[in-house]
Amino acid sequence: MGKLIVIDGTDGSGKQTQLEILEKNLEKENIEYKKVEFPNYDSPSSSLVKMYLSGEFGQDAQSISPYIASTFYAVDRYATYKKEFQEYYENGGLILADRYTTANMVHQAGKIKDKDERKKFLDWLWDLEFNIYKIPIPSKVFFLNMPVEYSMKLTQNRKNKFDQNAKKDIHESNIKHLEDSYNAACELAKIYGWSEIQCIKDGNVRTREDIGEEIFNIVKEIL
Repeated sequence: MGKLIVIDGTDGSGKQTQLEILEKNLEKENIEYKKVEFPNYDSPSSSLVKMYLSGEFGQDAQSISPYIASTFYAVDRYATYKKEFQEYYENGGLILADRYTTANMVHQAGKIKDKDERKKFLDWLWDLEFNIYKIPIPSKVFFLNMPVEYSMKLTQNRKNKFDQNAKKDIHESNIKHLEDSYNAACELAKIYGWSEIQCIKDGNVRTREDIGEEIFNIVKEIL
């Protein structure tokens, strides 16, 4: 089997930027890889995700069951795995993922305040994706710790990810959801042993190059 490296974090934390920097660093070292992004907006498997994020099932993300929402993302990941990178991964390839099951953990578990109920959900999600759908368990997860007050400033002019003419999706436009997701992510990073990358230093956002160097140094240790 290969290795799966995930870069995750709440909205506006710089996931795509850091994935691009990691790609460049790997290419400098002549290390082969394959990149995947979730949700996979180029695939019809993301149709329900798009409907959910655009508000077709309700404008308030908090009102939509984390179990229901998670199934939309899980199906998209399964389809993408089967069609786009299963063979490469099983033959020992390196996969870089912009978000993964970890994003479901963060955004959906954040809706659940009761600790026992949250754990029940997380156990259910793990079983669904890794035992039933049998998609790969990540080799390494990087959590980009970008507090909400900073990420909001960075994304205030950003358009909807899958429709540049549309408004922000129901996650991005809901400050309470972003705060709940961020708090959940900080907790889950410790529970699951994710590599937590602090994006703020002395009250300022670290440079993308500085963060990228930290990530690459960790990646080199596991390759």
